[in-house]
Amino acid sequence: MAMPTHIVAAGGIVEDEAGNILLVKTKHGGWVFPGGQVEVGENLMDAVCREVKEESGIDIEVTRLIGIYSNTGIHKWYDGVTDVPTKVMMDFACVPIGGELCTSEETSDSRWVQKELVLDYISAPAYRTRFQKYLEGSGVVAYMEYVTHPEFSVKLDQKV
Repeated sequence: MAMPTHIVAAGGIVEDEAGNILLVKTKHGGWVFPGGQVEVGENLMDAVCREVKEESGIDIEVTRLIGIYSNTGIHKWYDGVTDVPTKVMMDFACVPIGGELCTSEETSDSRWVQKELVLDYISAPAYRTRFQKYLEGSGVVAYMEYVTHPEFSVKLDQKV
């Protein structure tokens, strides 16, 4: 039996005291909230703290889990050859505790955006949908299954 392969990722929606949200502009995905793959031996909260710092320069504290998301579609990476396996993402609400805005090898810009303007920046449907779950702010964790290719489609949306 082959062992299943999933990418595990963590995203951080970082909101400052003024209600601004941290966004980064990626080389492939446009404007998004920071996050990325969990490394071998790394826990989820350490991963989101690392990813936010690497992509934006901002140090954070995780405050709560927002949602768990499964991208169950398999698609080709940007190189058009490599298969991207299914992905499980956990998004966390976070607050900034230090650092200075910067860019990285993965990002070309980083900035604080007024919460009500964030959806004017984010164009990727999966990130837009996940940010909308944050805005709903019910305190209940969202669970969603979707596919992103060939087009974005929600397969399951519920609270847990």
